[in-house]
Formats: sequence, C-alpha cells, structure tokens
Amino acid sequence: MRGDTNPRPTMFSYVDLDSRIPEHHPIRRIRAVVDKALEESAPWFDDMYATHGRPSIPPEMLIRASLLRIF
Repeated sequence: MRGDTNPRPTMFSYVDLDSRIPEHHPIRRIRAVVDKALEESAPWFDDMYATHGRPSIPPEMLIRASLLRIF
C-alpha cells in the first residue's frame, strides 16, 4: 500500500519551510521539474503498489530525499 504524499509541514517547526528558501534559489526551479516528473509517474507508482496492507513511504518522498541528498 502506497503511503500518503502530503506531509505535515508544521509537525516539527513553526516556521513555513518555503519561507526559509530564497525566491530565486535554484532548488525552486529543480523542485518544479521534479514535481512535474513525479506527477506524470504517479499512475505508474499506483499500479506497482498493493491496495491493502501497511502503508509504505511514498516513492515520491524517497526520490525527493535522494535528490536533496545529492544536491
């Protein structure tokens, strides 16, 4: 079962995470490209995961975490 892709941004911080990144930072452009690619891949991910069972970490979050680590 595929986990939820909507994180709780205020769970550990009272400051909005987007406000910490400057408007013209390159990571914002990278995020737009990654968002589009993951949106197009969502049906493929849906087909790969079972409809029952324990929810996993969503593949979108794993990909995002890997990319942030690389950059």
